[in-house]
Amino acid sequence: MRWALVKVSLAVTTMVVLAFAAPLGLVIREMARDRAFSNAEREAAAVAPALSITTDRDQLERVVASVGSDAGMAVHIPAGDGQKALHLGPRRAADADVTAVRRLGRASTTGVSGGSTLLQPVALSTGEIAVVEVYVPESEVTNGVGTAWAVLAAVGVALVLGSVAVADRLGVRMVRPAQRLVEGAHELGEGKLGARVPEEGPTELRLAAVAFNSMADQVVQLLANERELAADLSHRLRTPLTVLRLNTASLGDGPAADQTRTAVEQLEREVDTIIRTAREAKPQTAAAGPGAGCDAAEVVRERMAFWSALAEDEGRKWRMAGADRPVRIPVARADLAAALDALLGNVFRHTPEGTAFAVDVHNGEDAVIVLVSDAGPGIPDPQAAMARGRGSGSDGSTGLGLDIVRRLAESTGGDVRIGSSVLGGTEVRVWIQLDGRAPASRGHRQIRRRRPRRFLANARR
Repeated sequence: MRWALVKVSLAVTTMVVLAFAAPLGLVIREMARDRAFSNAEREAAAVAPALSITTDRDQLERVVASVGSDAGMAVHIPAGDGQKALHLGPRRAADADVTAVRRLGRASTTGVSGGSTLLQPVALSTGEIAVVEVYVPESEVTNGVGTAWAVLAAVGVALVLGSVAVADRLGVRMVRPAQRLVEGAHELGEGKLGARVPEEGPTELRLAAVAFNSMADQVVQLLANERELAADLSHRLRTPLTVLRLNTASLGDGPAADQTRTAVEQLEREVDTIIRTAREAKPQTAAAGPGAGCDAAEVVRERMAFWSALAEDEGRKWRMAGADRPVRIPVARADLAAALDALLGNVFRHTPEGTAFAVDVHNGEDAVIVLVSDAGPGIPDPQAAMARGRGSGSDGSTGLGLDIVRRLAESTGGDVRIGSSVLGGTEVRVWIQLDGRAPASRGHRQIRRRRPRRFLANARR
């Protein structure tokens, strides 16, 4: 906007200057020409009284010398009454021009080498017509024209520069509030909820700033209400969790009882985390800083150990690959565990009992891929399944599980994709970027998929 305003001002001012300066320059040149020929007419008029009295050569030479230089004036007296034609001074005009002026009886100008001449007819006492020739050099015709044009050009340039400077200042006054509005929008988009825009500048931009600040206040209020609602809803879960924890004490000993107590304790920790996060207004999933993160292989082994008991009860075959060596990723341990639980929970919730599933970890140079696949019926509409809050349309599905996984992957610059697995059902591929860059298609091809291994012998029971 700023440069557009400057360009418009430059174009308009230049056209105005040219529209006035060009005619004015021509007028100045004509005025200089008129001044030069007016001086020549005065010199010729000064000789006319002497010519009307006498035609004596000596007397006329003294008159011409007193009026103008010998190089600038000439007198042409025709022959008559036995007197020969008389010519005084340097002759520049052609005989035909002098004869034409004598015949017509009016003054005329004609061009000669180095300038122009004024031919002025004068009546003699004998009735003949003499012609006074006054030479006007070109330098006298253009005297002062160059200086006047230079002054006009300087004034025009000054006007153009002044208009550009004024337009630039006006552009800054208009653009600066717009830039602040853009910066405020970027800051608000980055999560800086305290970003506000000064309400200044033109009326339209002031109204835009007022609307932006009002929107930012509403966003802050909505987020505060959402945090309070999340904290309140999470706090309401404490009572049934307390009942569950007390009931687990009566289960006695055994693997199932221990797993149930562990699950209740984990659920209590998750609820406490949700409450603290909501109260502190911090996101649950964020990119880990340098040196932070967890061992993905360890988390996968731990969660598979948890879900293997339920898989055994439902007669599901399962496989785990790539988790036999450390795989460091920039994701918090609790976040990765929550994402795995969401994916494995979907397998148990949306596939029939006895359906096999597998978890594979692929470690590359710049990314780690976690594949969760099953042999179920698959997902008819993967795009709808990834939409937050839409779910799959079945009971107990809110669509938030896959959203948790998506946010975890995107916090590292990765993504989540749903496709068909080698087992015949659904495959959820979680791309976790190690260097924080967005995944490229080339990077996806660098990590080769391993062929599905045979199910572990101890998992076939």
